[in-house]
Amino acid sequence: MDTMTALTDPLAAIGNTWAGLVRRTPSGISLRPPIASPMKSSSSSASKPTKTGAKPTKPVRVRPVPGVTRAIAILRLLGRSAHAMGVKAIADELELVPSTCLHILRALIVEDLVKIDSDTKRYSLGTGMLSLARSAIESSSFASLAQPVLDVLANEWNVTMIGVETHDMEPMVVLALSRSNAPFRLHVDVGSRFPALVSATGRLVAAFSSETWPQIEKRFKALRWDKPIDLATWKREVEQVRKRGFSIDRGYYMSGVTVIAVPLLDASGRVAHTLVATGLSDKLAGAAGTALALAMKKEADALSTLLPSRR
Repeated sequence: MDTMTALTDPLAAIGNTWAGLVRRTPSGISLRPPIASPMKSSSSSASKPTKTGAKPTKPVRVRPVPGVTRAIAILRLLGRSAHAMGVKAIADELELVPSTCLHILRALIVEDLVKIDSDTKRYSLGTGMLSLARSAIESSSFASLAQPVLDVLANEWNVTMIGVETHDMEPMVVLALSRSNAPFRLHVDVGSRFPALVSATGRLVAAFSSETWPQIEKRFKALRWDKPIDLATWKREVEQVRKRGFSIDRGYYMSGVTVIAVPLLDASGRVAHTLVATGLSDKLAGAAGTALALAMKKEADALSTLLPSRR
């Protein structure tokens, strides 16, 4: 969390389903090729008896839908931009034909997802994005269940508490938040997105991920830290996380700030959500940080039994 200063993305709260449709390139955002997605076998093949049981699922090709992908790319670009943008600027950034870009923008305006300044002819996100994000968050059972827990921990320990959703190596998304009354506060908002392996939650993701170490190491090398940590040290800390069930980043990611994270595992044993605490390092030094981590772990274990994925 670069100083936890949100890479705030209004689409993030809608979920990560669309997050993988676009990728950054040196010249902007380009469309990804179709990806494989596991789907159930047809009923005819599933009905054939075999000695080993059900046949393994077959990956099928997902047909690209350029119009949808381009619309999402435009929304994400406008969400990142500090200022409204004109058609040409949007088209150049996303490498789109200007006329195509204009048609998509007009369709998004009709849906209230984008608005246009009639004087400057520049586009920005519309209020319809807010209602979509609000609906996604309100429908999240994790957010509603975690909020009271976050409020209690933030009040008792005088730290900022965050509820995060993770999908293995996909960017993590903030779904719930409780701020402390301390003068020091991190700037993070519901809907903020951060790299999967970042800070304390990143160690949890790495510890319980299904990816190989070479894949994890490649992602690790792309991270930025206030106080750089070498791969060997980070890897040892990841191994410790597996044993003790919580993670502490003592000022590596943000100087002077300690970040503590505990996992909520799904039925397959992967990290689905995390509870995260952030506070000044001098307040969470030594035993104090460990005590908070254990208190958080107790709450996380109880909370995880209430989530649909664990029932």
